[in-house]
Amino acid sequence: MSAVLDASALLAYLQQEPGAEIVESTLGDAVMSTVNWAEVVQKVSPSEGETVRLRHSLMALGLRFLPLSVGQAEIAGRLRERTARLGLSLGDRACLAVGMEMSDAVYTADRAWLQLAPELEILAIR
Repeated sequence: MSAVLDASALLAYLQQEPGAEIVESTLGDAVMSTVNWAEVVQKVSPSEGETVRLRHSLMALGLRFLPLSVGQAEIAGRLRERTARLGLSLGDRACLAVGMEMSDAVYTADRAWLQLAPELEILAIR
């Protein structure tokens, strides 16, 4: 079973915030949607070369980046109504959709997610 990482979880690891050690322990068998990778890149704002080096470093640790499939996009779209009260973004819903389709645990720093999806294992890293 893989761990599905939300942008907030990977950012906690990269910035050595609380929960970083939990994320580090998953990296050998973790996946991240390219939608969530875009969120990470947006937050850390590195140059193009630095972004490529960071991506390669993370991949060397075992992290796999997955393009969002059409099916996952549809799940994310349908989750809007169910998650609106918690203020989840499209990126958040994309992460959840990957976890739902893969039946894998989702790691996030956003504790509000714990109120969601009893059919999905959601782990708050802090």
